[in-house]
Amino acid sequence: MSLMSTAHTLVTLAEEGGEHGGNHESLNPFLTGGGALFVLLLLLWITTRLNRDR
Repeated sequence: MSLMSTAHTLVTLAEEGGEHGGNHESLNPFLTGGGALFVLLLLLWITTRLNRDR
């Protein structure tokens, strides 16, 4: 497959996927993002507490 045919296939696939919306009704983007931020900050805090060799 050439690069142009692959790009055309991906564009066609993306245009078809737009008909379904993509978002689930029960997913709140702010709650999902806030939860992900909390988990990442918690992992950062745990990592810095365990890294005592500085």
